[in-house]
Amino acid sequence: QILYLKPPWTLANLLKCYKKHWMAVFGYVVPRSLLSTIECLSKHLYADKPFDSSTVRILLQESKKLLHAFSCRSDYNGVLPQAYAEVTKLCETLGEVRAALVEQDLSEDIMVLSENAACEKMEATVPNLQSTEEKELHPSFPVAQENRHQEIWSVLEGVWNTMNLYSVELFQKLDPSAMTMAAKASFEEAFLGLQKLLAAVKDIREGIGR
Repeated sequence: QILYLKPPWTLANLLKCYKKHWMAVFGYVVPRSLLSTIECLSKHLYADKPFDSSTVRILLQESKKLLHAFSCRSDYNGVLPQAYAEVTKLCETLGEVRAALVEQDLSEDIMVLSENAACEKMEATVPNLQSTEEKELHPSFPVAQENRHQEIWSVLEGVWNTMNLYSVELFQKLDPSAMTMAAKASFEEAFLGLQKLLAAVKDIREGIGR
């Protein structure tokens, strides 16, 4: 009778109810600091703009935090562990896609660098251009060099973000305080995540070596 919004609820309704009744009800069931998670989900899920993979990753992580917090109270007839497992699967899928994109970018960059090296070698065997032509071409070189640095930096940043994603996943799955039914079944997933992380680092080392 005192509910802010009465059922049936949409997800948007539920998030509004969480915020409205947080201090009086939900704050006594789960840590009150999780209000920031509710606000994050509400802000991004119903914004009138598309979001990138980084935002999706944040939303999935925040969802897992919320589900885990409520799992300490009850498994809600098995529904909550199932939801947690599905969100975890989405996190892994997103991580695999991001890793594949980073690997593709690295391969393309290595190919471009190899082509540039071949071009430079060929140019070294060609007689020098006239001084006037050199003067025209010289100013464009720093701009191309700067763009190249930006591209390489962007690729390395993507690799770092992917590695950071795997690390967050591992620490969450191996956290002793997260020993729910869903978490207990995820150590194998944590091990697989570690293997992916090692593979990513190996690719970076090989790329730098080349």
